[in-house]
Amino acid sequence: MTQDARNSRSRKAPPAPAERLVSGGPTPVVGIGASAGGLEALEQFLDHTPSDCGMAFVVVQHLDPSHPGALPELLQRHTAMKVLQVHDGMRVEPNHVYVIPPNRDLSLLRGALQLLEPAEPRGLRLPIDSFFRSLAEDRQKRAVGVILSGMGSDGTLGLRAIKEKVGLTLVQDPSSAKYDSMPQSAIDAGVADFVAAAEHLPARLIATVRGLHVAEHETTVSAVKKSQSAIERIVTLLRARAGRDFAPYKSSTVYRRVERRMGIHQIGKIAQYVEFLRENPQELDLLSKELLIGVTSFFRDPGAFAALREKALPALLESRAPGRVIRVWVPACSTGEEAYSLAMLLKESLEEAERGSGDRIQLFATDLDPDAIARARLGAYPESIAADVSPELLHRFFVKEGGAYRVTKELRSAVIFAPHNVIADPPFTKLDLLSCRNLLIYLSPEVQGKLLPLFHYSLNPGGILFLGSAETAGSFPDLFSPIDTHWKLYGRRESSAATAPVDFPSSFLPVEDGEPGAVPREPPPAGASLQELVGRVLLQEFAPPSALVNERGDVLYFHGRTGKYLEPAAGKANLNVFAMAREGLRHELYSAAQKALSQGEPVHRRGLRVKTNGNYQFVDLIVKPLDERHALRGLLLVLFEDVPAPHRRKRSRPADAVGETPPGRVEELERELQQTREYLQTTREEMQSSQEELKSANEELQSTNEELQSTNEELTTSKEEMQSLNEELISVNTEMQAKIEELSRISNDMKNLLNSTDIATLFLDNDLNVRRFTPQTTRIIKLIPSDVGRPITDIVSDMEYGALPGDVREVQETLAFKEAEVATNDGRWFQVRIMPYRTYENRIDGVVITFTEVTTAKRLEQALREAEQAGRQRIGALEAALGAEGGGTT
Repeated sequence: MTQDARNSRSRKAPPAPAERLVSGGPTPVVGIGASAGGLEALEQFLDHTPSDCGMAFVVVQHLDPSHPGALPELLQRHTAMKVLQVHDGMRVEPNHVYVIPPNRDLSLLRGALQLLEPAEPRGLRLPIDSFFRSLAEDRQKRAVGVILSGMGSDGTLGLRAIKEKVGLTLVQDPSSAKYDSMPQSAIDAGVADFVAAAEHLPARLIATVRGLHVAEHETTVSAVKKSQSAIERIVTLLRARAGRDFAPYKSSTVYRRVERRMGIHQIGKIAQYVEFLRENPQELDLLSKELLIGVTSFFRDPGAFAALREKALPALLESRAPGRVIRVWVPACSTGEEAYSLAMLLKESLEEAERGSGDRIQLFATDLDPDAIARARLGAYPESIAADVSPELLHRFFVKEGGAYRVTKELRSAVIFAPHNVIADPPFTKLDLLSCRNLLIYLSPEVQGKLLPLFHYSLNPGGILFLGSAETAGSFPDLFSPIDTHWKLYGRRESSAATAPVDFPSSFLPVEDGEPGAVPREPPPAGASLQELVGRVLLQEFAPPSALVNERGDVLYFHGRTGKYLEPAAGKANLNVFAMAREGLRHELYSAAQKALSQGEPVHRRGLRVKTNGNYQFVDLIVKPLDERHALRGLLLVLFEDVPAPHRRKRSRPADAVGETPPGRVEELERELQQTREYLQTTREEMQSSQEELKSANEELQSTNEELQSTNEELTTSKEEMQSLNEELISVNTEMQAKIEELSRISNDMKNLLNSTDIATLFLDNDLNVRRFTPQTTRIIKLIPSDVGRPITDIVSDMEYGALPGDVREVQETLAFKEAEVATNDGRWFQVRIMPYRTYENRIDGVVITFTEVTTAKRLEQALREAEQAGRQRIGALEAALGAEGGGTT
């Protein structure tokens, strides 16, 4: 910003006073988070904020912990409100601006600002998130969060906490911010109610807070029954628009969200809002998002996760046999933070229990919002999750990608995300742990009474139910026994008492002809001719069984019943025709396929004796390479055809005699056997060589990977530290730039002041070197700009003042000013005044010499002296004449 622009901004008349927006209740507190480039945005914001708006503002900026803060002084020039740096225990008052001091974290507790020592090392601190969370807890729906220019993602999780408490969130338009990372992170997370340039945010803030106050007043004075019909109409509109039924929600939950949207649009009557919804379908989408309440975080309520780990999981794991899959369900998972938190906790608990690698975690995470599920599947979260996830877990389960953390493959593979309606869809069953936290509190008691028995049904014996801090299963003591009542941990109880039947959600599956489970028949293809239909029947009935495979033997297509010739191999699923071939067919099939690939011609193998289920079947094998059509080129068609057993002639030998072998058959078989052995030996040697090479390459790659991983960790740490330092330096640089501009103005003022006095002034340092001089001084001492820094004794002067150095030393020692009148070579006279140069720290750092011309006064004095002397001479002469005349008379 230019000097003129900043001056014009600072001189701009403040906005007209506004009437007090909130007449009762706690003062709304506006938390403003900023980092790099935030000073200019803060100035623009305060320039357009009325000084009597009835709100308190708390500025939290990333500051250099070792540099004294000048932010309050800089902001005071842009607002008539009082700007104060926070002191511990200071209470917030309306129409005040509070600024966080350097090297401190800030929180709000019962209306008082609390200063805390930073818990995280420099470079990993997230002061904006920390303050916004405390602001949300303390002010609830009277909390406002504002994010301005800055780098990183600090503030995103804080805004999410404010939205959860039905507060208001505003974000600077990234296109108007010097550094758009922080605003863009908040927008991408979907936690911004308004996005606008910094100078437009105050108008949005004031209008919305006034609207919220009007809506709040309306809902408090109106009876619930009076608004019930309007709420039902809103629920109907939402169901028709988004296909989601919010009727099971508590009336108070719907009221709060509707009230918030009414305040944002400055609508005072709920009936008016219903009409607004009818005319603006996009508002229905926004209200639907609000009602889904997608607010979560990693390890939310750390004490609850600690209780789960220490009191519930050890007994659960001890009761489960080793090697068993641990099944978990997290309904209403939102964007996946809680699901991943449980997965990390379970993996660590399994390791602590020394269960080995046989146990596997299968965690189902579901939510009604498909957008939240899509974000959860990505597994990418802002850098600010470092405030909730320990460094050890970050290192193990996350990978740093740019300005975000992404979950590792190990963690991602343990969680299955799916859209699911816990009220209407069938539940997951055979669960060991069911975590449904902060969902039941939004649902009506009737729905809660249906879901808890359903959860009991879904859990295995000894399974764990994990609820939120404001929820309870105490109304079903015969179904759940408490493990930790404070953190709402319950165990599934096997009760013999008669209980109400489980109310399963209805499921609609299409059936045919009204028969349960009937499978609809596939209709004939439309437009199929009689020739095509007959061709299909002939192909199915008379074409030999076959398989279409690629050059590696992987099966692409089966035709007919190939089970007599191929069977699945034991172990991991494998659709390779060579692995599936039955005994007596495998080696011939492999050799025929290799020959067909190399020669490009069909290969026949006749009379192969193939072992089937307890018997043998003779088979003719044909392997044909396909090259007729480009889509099938390079593939092999393997055909199997049953043939009768070879006819054996009756012999005259005794029955117990060994049958004769046809001539040459033995030699042929021995030759084929020898070829097979040689081929197998060559293949074995090649495989062994390849395995050794792969092993060596794998070891090298593993070593390289470890080095790269170590280097990447070091670079990531260095990058985070450098980014934090860069933000602090940018803030300091901005403050220094403002100071420089102020000093420049002061310097200009002093220069004009000294020039306007027309007094020659000379500044000398302690060594009598020239520091500064005014243009009038050059008429007395021959000074030029390049003489700055030179001793004054080396410069030619018109004054006849050889005692100047001595007088300067005397002033430096006595600290008393000294005056003298000095003449110049051309007859001018100057009054020289020598004074010590004092700094703001009251330190003597040279002298100031002023030269005031007194030539006119000197000339008048000389004329007076000469006139006086002439008068005395005349009086003397007169007296002498009178004396002589008297003597003569005598």
